[in-house]
Amino acid sequence: MNQIKFKSGFISIIGRPNVGKSTFLNKVLGKKIAIMSDKPQTTRNKIQGVVTDSESQIIFIDTPGIHKPKHELGKFMTDLAIGTLNQVDAVMFMVNATEKIGKGDRFILEYLKSVKQPVYLIINKIDLISKEELIAVIASFREEHEFTGVIPISALTGENIDTLLDVMKDTLPEGPQFYPSEYVTDHPERFIISELIREKVLHLTHEEVPHSVAVTVDKIEKAPDGKNLIDVMATIVVERSSQKGILIGKGGKMLKDIGSMARRDITNLLGTKIYLELWVKVQKDWRNKKLYLNDFGYSDKDY
Repeated sequence: MNQIKFKSGFISIIGRPNVGKSTFLNKVLGKKIAIMSDKPQTTRNKIQGVVTDSESQIIFIDTPGIHKPKHELGKFMTDLAIGTLNQVDAVMFMVNATEKIGKGDRFILEYLKSVKQPVYLIINKIDLISKEELIAVIASFREEHEFTGVIPISALTGENIDTLLDVMKDTLPEGPQFYPSEYVTDHPERFIISELIREKVLHLTHEEVPHSVAVTVDKIEKAPDGKNLIDVMATIVVERSSQKGILIGKGGKMLKDIGSMARRDITNLLGTKIYLELWVKVQKDWRNKKLYLNDFGYSDKDY
């Protein structure tokens, strides 16, 4: 009887901002490790999600949305996403089924022309369109590039996700199990906690604040009194004093709301009660200064 050979490898998920890459990753993992927001350019770092079964281990890399950068942080994000293309076993180019092909898609397609690995077109949000509209979307993208395959999905409802996983598994080469079976991400808890806090800022604030925010986790440790409690201390960094005022809010209400919402997700992540303390600090123009980008976790060494 032939033994089933184990398959493993890395698959990059690329696409314009807000096409649903993070929603897809959280769906296949069954756990929230990538933050979601209706604001573009939410993901800033590579988020690796690990899906393991008895026959394979797929490491999905959720990359920042590729866009024309306006500052050093934007350049870091775009370089990070593009830098994964020739370092993986396959590429998933995800698009929004409800939007026509545009300049942003063609910008990405130019980079895909030089990719030697299999490139799959993943059409997300098919729950929002008709079959006739889907056929038209597929045709428009096939005119632009010769894809290895086309897989329509809904990351929100889970439609066709199992088919996608089967196709990706078949694409991967034989290889070792890189991570223990219980792993869902290679990122430390500190990183995910900072992202969960940043997600709440994105959700509760508007206009100038969201993209000017970074979060650093300064402390994670068990409470000294022996209670089943973990102390978490984090700093929210903004670029202007006016933004600090918005985040703190009248009587500290905004900061309390951010902390309350973040505490629920962090409690689910850690599986224990937490005490969360948040501070707000101003660091002028940090998105354009490489020193601060490195300090806040946006480092060139990551790609």
